[in-house]
Amino acid sequence: MTRPLTPRQQNVYDFIVKTMSELGYPPTRAEIARALGFRSPNAAEEHLRALDKKGAIRMVPGTSRGIRLPAMEAEAAESEPKAANAPETSAQGLPIIGEVAAGSPILATAHIDRYCPLPADYFTPRADYLLRVRGLSMKDIGILEGDLLAVHRTERIRDGQIVVARIEDEVTVKRFKRQGHTVWLMAENEEFAPIEIDLRHQALEIEGVGVGVIRGGNGQALH
Repeated sequence: MTRPLTPRQQNVYDFIVKTMSELGYPPTRAEIARALGFRSPNAAEEHLRALDKKGAIRMVPGTSRGIRLPAMEAEAAESEPKAANAPETSAQGLPIIGEVAAGSPILATAHIDRYCPLPADYFTPRADYLLRVRGLSMKDIGILEGDLLAVHRTERIRDGQIVVARIEDEVTVKRFKRQGHTVWLMAENEEFAPIEIDLRHQALEIEGVGVGVIRGGNGQALH
C-alpha cells in the first residue's frame, strides 16, 4: 500500500479483509454497499477504484467478486506451502475434476476431465483445481449445476466457508460449521437439510475451500 487511505476507503478495505478472512472470497459491490450504508453498488465501485489506484487492492475486470488483496496474497504465499501431490498447473492450466471415484484421491488422473487455461493465481487464495458442481444444494448463493467451483487446497477451515468435503464415499460442496465434536455441512437451498457429522464416530475429510465460480464451465469467472 503506497498511499494513505481516507477513513471511508479504510472502512471498505477493512470490510474486504474481514470478508475474505471469514469466508475465503471477496464481497460483491452490492454486499459492500449494504454493509457500509452506501446508496448503491456504484458508490462501492468508486471506492474500489480508488483503492486499486492506491495499490491497496487489485481489481479483476468483468467479475462480480474480482477483488484481490496483494498483502494477503503475499502472507499466504509465505505461510502455506503448495499442497502435496497437487498437479502442476502452470503449463496446462487448472485441472477440471468430474466424477470422483469412492475412496480415491480427488486429484487422481482418472478424475481429470480436461484443463482450464486459467492461472492458479487468478483466484485468491490461488486455486489448485476446478470441481464440476452436481445438483442444486448451493443454488441460493449462485453455485449451480454444471458450474466449476475453484478450490484452494488447505486444512485451515473457518466457520462459514464454502468447502469441498468428503464424507465416506461422497464428495459434496457445502457451507462449513463446527461446534466441538460436531460439524454441520449446510446447504444454501431450503429444500436440503444440513448434514450433521459427529467427528468422534464419523470420518470427515476437507478437500479444500471454494475461492470462485466459473459459470456453467464456460469460462466466465465469478470471484
